[in-house]
Amino acid sequence: MIVPITAENELLLVREYCAGTHDYQLGFPKGLIDPGETPIEAGNRELKEEVGFGANKFVDLKTVSLAPSYFKAHMHILFAKDLYPERLEGDEPEPLVVVKWPLDDWQSLLDQSDFTEARSVAALLLLQQHLLKEV
Repeated sequence: MIVPITAENELLLVREYCAGTHDYQLGFPKGLIDPGETPIEAGNRELKEEVGFGANKFVDLKTVSLAPSYFKAHMHILFAKDLYPERLEGDEPEPLVVVKWPLDDWQSLLDQSDFTEARSVAALLLLQQHLLKEV
């Protein structure tokens, strides 16, 4: 999962259809790591496919487990900055809607009824923790 921030201090999110809940959800770009890719290479590819930007700088915020009692799956949460426009063709079944959200207004994002996916919520909070350490 990638948490991208533009030069204008905006978070880039995607609104996409989620088959499991049969509704549209707002969240951060994400995807699988292809064979031979590093998490950062995969993150940059997913950024280009989902939001039309690449990043020159990545910070590995945390690697989290997903239901470790049932699965061995892990997810890398990356902070992406120093963005540049570049689009790659993705494999999404329908077009994603890119939503820009002011970073200064991050707390109201938590109040959005369509921002409920736990990985995105965790990613947002990890980003805030990281940014506080930078100050």
